[in-house]
Amino acid sequence: MSEQLHYALFTGCTAKQSTPELLSSTLAVADKLGIKITILEEASCCGASHIQDFDEFLAHVLNARNICYAEKLGLTMITICNTCQLNSAMTKHALDKDPELKARVNEKLAEVGLEYKGTSEIKHFLYTLIDEYGLDKVKEKVTVPLSHLNIAPFYGCHNIRPSELHEGANGHENAYVPTSLDQLIDALEGNPVNYESKNKCCGFHVELQANHTSEVLAGNALLDAVDNNADIMVTPCPLCHLKMDTYQDSIGKVMGRDVELPVLHMPQMVALALGCTEQEIGLKFHVQKAKHLYAEATAS
Repeated sequence: MSEQLHYALFTGCTAKQSTPELLSSTLAVADKLGIKITILEEASCCGASHIQDFDEFLAHVLNARNICYAEKLGLTMITICNTCQLNSAMTKHALDKDPELKARVNEKLAEVGLEYKGTSEIKHFLYTLIDEYGLDKVKEKVTVPLSHLNIAPFYGCHNIRPSELHEGANGHENAYVPTSLDQLIDALEGNPVNYESKNKCCGFHVELQANHTSEVLAGNALLDAVDNNADIMVTPCPLCHLKMDTYQDSIGKVMGRDVELPVLHMPQMVALALGCTEQEIGLKFHVQKAKHLYAEATAS
């Protein structure tokens, strides 16, 4: 029998607060697949790509501190948020390449009894399932095939760009023609929708500074998916999910068209196909109605 996969989960802020369904479905999927998860309870915010603009050194200290807890466990740190993945990976890359910066960061970390060593890898749960667990094994676990659904994969920005930063952790995903989510949808027996906007920006990070631009970016992607016959959209990023799910009314007004498309977190889609419970999947928490998806999937 092969050794059980064991990871340190950096939940980030969003999965514990704004999108609890992301955390519950992630843990449910891990349980179904026999993957052991240790949640990094001591970890803090990654900076959300905002602290980085204000104080880059502080951002590195915050992210190095988070990584230290995975290092203490001797485990790969997995993320369930594209932005957490980006910020954690940027810090690891910077510290591993710059001994002077690493020393300065460790001087601060020493104040709380920590030392960044660079011994833990950082990987998004999506690529953990593909590269380390294996899609063939995921497919074997499917009990509720998603063959009745046309599923639009929405990759977002931060898991695939900049490609030179991520390529070691994302299976050398092509940022211009990404395929990982499509492959996962195939493994779950769903029907991946091919549409031009699947690797575009959702607009989340400019919501406060340029609201109209943010709505147009999200609207372009949602309507592109709808026009290509998508029944649902799925994303590996909770920030993309928040933008796409919670703003559909205002997006529709800006775009001049009604928008009604359920948006699922990547682990929710997997949990649905693996036969996890309705409570674990947590579709009731969505703003755009999605509860019907559970009844339809389990009835088919």
